[in-house]
Amino acid sequence: MKYMLLVYGSEQAFDAAGRDACYDESAALARDLKAHGQYLSASPLHPVATATSVRVRNGKRTVTDGPFAETREQLGGYYLVEARDLDEAVGIAGRIPGARVGTIEVRPVLEISGLPKD
Repeated sequence: MKYMLLVYGSEQAFDAAGRDACYDESAALARDLKAHGQYLSASPLHPVATATSVRVRNGKRTVTDGPFAETREQLGGYYLVEARDLDEAVGIAGRIPGARVGTIEVRPVLEISGLPKD
């Protein structure tokens, strides 16, 4: 089953050196997951200041700068993994460096028909 591991945390949790170390550790984790057939995709996101939110209400689209909600923790990146079950996905989430300073949300991916294949 596919799981999306959403990485939330404060953008100020790391200084530049700490962020680089986190990226290195995250890339190493991705390589290890790939070696075990669990890696599907992963990527950090640019800072929340670069976000744009789009809403459509009553047929009218509105576009605003910034994230959907103001929170102490922002979505900073993700891993898309293959895991046997929730327990295995939670185990992977615990290995993500951001889990030490933020939160990893683990959600099963709902697979629907009609989507393009890779």
